[in-house]
Amino acid sequence: QVQLVESGGGLVQAGGALRLSCAASGRTLNSYAMGWFRQPPGKEREFVAAISRSGITYYVDSVKGRFTISRDDPKNTVYLQMNSLKPEDTAVYYCAAEIASWNMVPRRNDYDFWGQGTQVTVSS
Repeated sequence: QVQLVESGGGLVQAGGALRLSCAASGRTLNSYAMGWFRQPPGKEREFVAAISRSGITYYVDSVKGRFTISRDDPKNTVYLQMNSLKPEDTAVYYCAAEIASWNMVPRRNDYDFWGQGTQVTVSS
């Protein structure tokens, strides 16, 4: 089992940037595909980005060109660099891990392990 802790959230003005980090403990990350999800106020949790064990990435259309997911397996950490932030990016952001094959990039909301979330608020 792996434990995930997100950090890096906060309040930022529209057009600004934040980098979220997801630190894992208990197991090494190289066995997992990793994903970022978010839950806007009053809405359901939604997929944002994912990265396979091999480094293949996938993004929801609304963040393509603005967000970048990356992983540093020796540091057991996954990142989400968020640029050109918009008010509609306001949400609680969750990191998740799924036991997966080498090139798998899971996008469904049923990952095996989840962090507690970090709040991102973008003001207009």
